[in-house]
Amino acid sequence: MTGSTVFWYASRATGVVTLLVFTAVLVLGLMVTRQGRLPGLPGFAVTNLHRNLSLLGLAFVVVHVLTAVLDGYVSIPLVSAVIPFASGYERFWLGLGAVALDLIVAMILTSLVRGRLPRRWWRSVHLLAYLSWPVAFAHCLGAGQDLRQGLLLDMTAGCALLVLAAAAWRLAAAARQVPRAARVAAVLAQHAEHSHQTGRTVREPASR
Repeated sequence: MTGSTVFWYASRATGVVTLLVFTAVLVLGLMVTRQGRLPGLPGFAVTNLHRNLSLLGLAFVVVHVLTAVLDGYVSIPLVSAVIPFASGYERFWLGLGAVALDLIVAMILTSLVRGRLPRRWWRSVHLLAYLSWPVAFAHCLGAGQDLRQGLLLDMTAGCALLVLAAAAWRLAAAARQVPRAARVAAVLAQHAEHSHQTGRTVREPASR
């Protein structure tokens, strides 16, 4: 590493760490139940962990972008970090990175003011933000050729497998859950059956 390559190495390193952190954020989000809990952790701990990891990932994204802009090897305008496909260098792959960053920022900002937003607004933005991971993943593979070989390739594949496993677990858990309307009907049916059995038990001794 020399003075002329320090920004390049810093950009690559922070990009790798960002991928790891946001993989953890996504997996954590997929593993959380409808009640906002994770097996073994109370709800407030899950919320704090998810928020802090998201903010940590955003901090690494900022450093990743700044070091890429400061690297003199290529010319990358700062505005291309938030405006997709504004860079003349690796326009498509860097554009995907800008899309992912915009989605991440939208997710974090709406989560910080979640209590002041209608739930359907927050949920819509939050679900849309799930797209940020595959978009960022494609950005990493396209813009960072070092992720296509060696240990970094193994790490990248491991991140993808973790996300796929968490998504499969979430879908399986959702399939096992009874829809809300069906749950209400089931509870009412159980209550009616219980009331019927109770009434029959009360009437039988009286008839004797």
